[in-house]
Amino acid sequence: MTYRAATVAGLTTNIFFGLLRASVLLALLNAQRVNGWDSNDAVTYVVLTQAIMMFVSIFGWTDLMNAVYRGEIATDLLRPMGLFGFWFAQDVGRALAALLLRGVTILVISSLLFHIKIPSSVAQFLALLLSMLLALTISFAIRFIYNLSAFWSPDARGFARFVSVIGTFASGFLMPLRFFPDWMQQILNFTPFPHIMNTIIEIYVGSISGNQVLEALLVQTLWAALLVVLAQIILSRASKRLVILGG
Repeated sequence: MTYRAATVAGLTTNIFFGLLRASVLLALLNAQRVNGWDSNDAVTYVVLTQAIMMFVSIFGWTDLMNAVYRGEIATDLLRPMGLFGFWFAQDVGRALAALLLRGVTILVISSLLFHIKIPSSVAQFLALLLSMLLALTISFAIRFIYNLSAFWSPDARGFARFVSVIGTFASGFLMPLRFFPDWMQQILNFTPFPHIMNTIIEIYVGSISGNQVLEALLVQTLWAALLVVLAQIILSRASKRLVILGG
């Protein structure tokens, strides 16, 4: 919201790569259907992933890690609220700004260039909003956990980049998970990453409906709860080994 020129530059980049990715998928499908998806679904997938990638911060986040290395974490731990809630509140603000300035804008501009799908019912729209909230929680919990590795490592940025690379692949950002072999989809479904982006896509496109949507939301909720609890456990152990200026 503050750096407007950077926002415009980022938006322009998102749109450019969205057009590039859409062109590749359209050439790949060549008016054919792949695992139930046609070219319209594929274009909608590209537009949606470009619109929400900053919302869920798919490329990672190291602010907490930097706070540990600079010693600012000592002040953060003295605040009258939990460290997880303190950083999560900031991330929600960041995510909403990204959704408003980039996400909505990309959807509007892309709808002028392509025929993309939109939620067809109130129930689908509400399920989409809930899925996005759960996806943001899962994404933040994962980022929070790998940022906590800074308490044990003098430079944990490599580990953060590794998790980010895995996340962009396993979440369905680089390629729709529906295009992967069945055995790979089954393996990825045992990880939290598909629930950061792929579940949102499936609900938005309409690939799943009814009880399938409820099941997907339930799985997202379980992963969100599990990762938040795990983050709190790791934070408790990490704060006990914190040493700043010998104290």
